[in-house]
Amino acid sequence: MEIEPGPIGVFDSGYGGLTILNEIRRAMPDYNYLYLGDNARAPYGTRSFDVVFDFTRQAVEELFARGCRLVVLACNTASAKALRTIQQQVLPGLYPDHRVLGVIRPTVEVLGEESSGGHVGLLATPGTVRSHSYQLEIEKLHPGMYLTEQACPMWVPLVETGEASGQGADYFVKKYIDAIMKRDPEIDTIVLGCTHYPLLLPKIRKYTPEGIKILAQGEIVGKSLRDYMHRHPEIDCLCSRGGNVDFLTTEAAEGFNRMASIFTGIPVKSTRITL
Repeated sequence: MEIEPGPIGVFDSGYGGLTILNEIRRAMPDYNYLYLGDNARAPYGTRSFDVVFDFTRQAVEELFARGCRLVVLACNTASAKALRTIQQQVLPGLYPDHRVLGVIRPTVEVLGEESSGGHVGLLATPGTVRSHSYQLEIEKLHPGMYLTEQACPMWVPLVETGEASGQGADYFVKKYIDAIMKRDPEIDTIVLGCTHYPLLLPKIRKYTPEGIKILAQGEIVGKSLRDYMHRHPEIDCLCSRGGNVDFLTTEAAEGFNRMASIFTGIPVKSTRITL
């Protein structure tokens, strides 16, 4: 039986994954996309591994049910706490012709080119930091690279309450950057390990010492996914074209539409669903 191609699924616990979606669409404009934000249960960053896995699996299976053969977890917490288990324990038996990809590995892959001195800082949610997923990938791909991890628990709330450009954000941005630089003054590259953080980029740049590279993940993930499609034509042919994008949210659609329009720069009309 011939399989009908479907959109590429993009999942995040909230709005931050829209920064990833923007760059994926820029790198691959011809494809169709279906974005799902689990806004009603966000943020994931402080939740346990088991809860994040359960929530992420529900979202992934919802996207599969809506025709997606490929799903990108555009969420560092979900990538850190759920991706490997889904890939190893869920897909082989139940969805052997589906794929789920994350944002951590492609980000780590480029660090060898980006970091000149091998001292990297990670700014991320408490959940991503506790998982040490970046450290594990760095040990595999760049042994000898030195990683300093800094949890930034206030940054996601600042973004999701629309305070990213307000004066109140300066205190918390400076606080976490000062903390990570104090722990390793030799850091030459900082990874923004949460998809919300690009909305804080002007303030992050303001308080980061000159000469330090700041890596947001969107462009990296967009290029990586495009390369993945070239290497895996058997998956590429299952992804439909047309340049369309649809949005799903577990929260009230009106509120999602307003915030999502800020993240995407385009008018957004979403559908509310229940997971």
